[in-house]
Amino acid sequence: MTQEAQGKGTATPPTLWDRTRQLASREILDTALRLFTEQGYDETTIAQIAREAGVSQRTLFRYFGTKEDLIGTSQDRFVAVLTDTVREQPDDADPWDVLRAAFQAALAVNETRAQALQRFRLVHRTDSLRAAYLGKRVRFQEELLPLLEARLTPSGAADRGQARAIVATAFACFDAATATWLEGDGEGDILDLYDEGLAAVRRP
Repeated sequence: MTQEAQGKGTATPPTLWDRTRQLASREILDTALRLFTEQGYDETTIAQIAREAGVSQRTLFRYFGTKEDLIGTSQDRFVAVLTDTVREQPDDADPWDVLRAAFQAALAVNETRAQALQRFRLVHRTDSLRAAYLGKRVRFQEELLPLLEARLTPSGAADRGQARAIVATAFACFDAATATWLEGDGEGDILDLYDEGLAAVRRP
C-alpha cells in the first residue's frame, strides 16, 4: 500500500493500527480468494469467509463493502486508479501510451502474479462476476472518456467520437490480452500481450 507523503518527500511510517488493519485485510482477502477458487464464488458465503478468517461478518464488511470487493478492489478505487494515472501523464503524451499507463497501474493493484491469476480466473469463469465486470467496464470507459477527449482536443473543439473509439479499442485489446494470458496459465506479461494486440489492430 502506498504511504502518504508528509511535507516535502517525507513519508509517514505506518502506525501499529495501520499495520494491524493491513494484515487483517490481507488475511480476509487471501481466505476469500482461496475459498472462491476451491468451491466457487457463488457457493461461498460471507459467513464462511468471516469464520475461516477469524473475524466477524461486521468486521469483514468494514474492510470490504461487498462480497464482490473481495475479488479485488472496490469499483470506486479502481476508477480512481485509472483516472488518477491518466491525469498524471504528461500533457503531450500519446493517448495510447496514457491508457497503457492506466492499465499498468490497475494491474499493480494485485500484490502478486498468483493473486492476479486467481482474480482474473474467477471473473472470467463466473457468469455473475463476468457480467458485473462488463457493466463496470462501461463506467471505466465513460470516466476516462472526458480525460482523453481533453488531451485530443486541448483547444476545446469536440472530438468525442475519436476519443471514444480509442478508449473502446484499448479496453478491447486489454480484455483480449487477459484472455490470452489466462489461456497460457499466467505465462508471460499481460501488458506485452496488450502491446501485441494493439499493434495488430493499429497496423496499416
